[in-house]
Amino acid sequence: MTMAYLAQPEQQQKLEWLDGGTFSVLLGKEATEGKLTVGRFDVAKGEAPPFHLHTREDEVFMLIKGTALVWSGEEEHELREGGIVYLPRNVPHAYRITSDRADLLMIATPGGIEGMFRHAGRDLTTPRPDGFDIPTSLLAEASELYGGVILGPPR
Repeated sequence: MTMAYLAQPEQQQKLEWLDGGTFSVLLGKEATEGKLTVGRFDVAKGEAPPFHLHTREDEVFMLIKGTALVWSGEEEHELREGGIVYLPRNVPHAYRITSDRADLLMIATPGGIEGMFRHAGRDLTTPRPDGFDIPTSLLAEASELYGGVILGPPR
């Protein structure tokens, strides 16, 4: 890479995600030559992905605002505002938002996991279909396509 990449907020793709929350692709693999993905979640209380693991990337989550429970394997931890967690690939994990709203920054390396969000989510620049939802089957398909393994229901 010979040049820095800059994306203003209006250039960042915003997707509707689980439980009506949003996931913004701040930097994707295209912008970083595959080195990393940076994304940001804006989600409500109770938002929780299935218990899962990633076979391709390591993840870092930083809770900018809000609170959450985080599971790494069978260990449960509380993550408070400003807290950060590192989740190596192949380590089962999940989280559940416990505050009214949460602002969560995600960094994954190498890049590419944004494809999973694009596959199952809905780009907010498109009209919202009546009753839009991300069915479990679509989430499982997207996860599998991008190296994820769903191990169980949300915690």
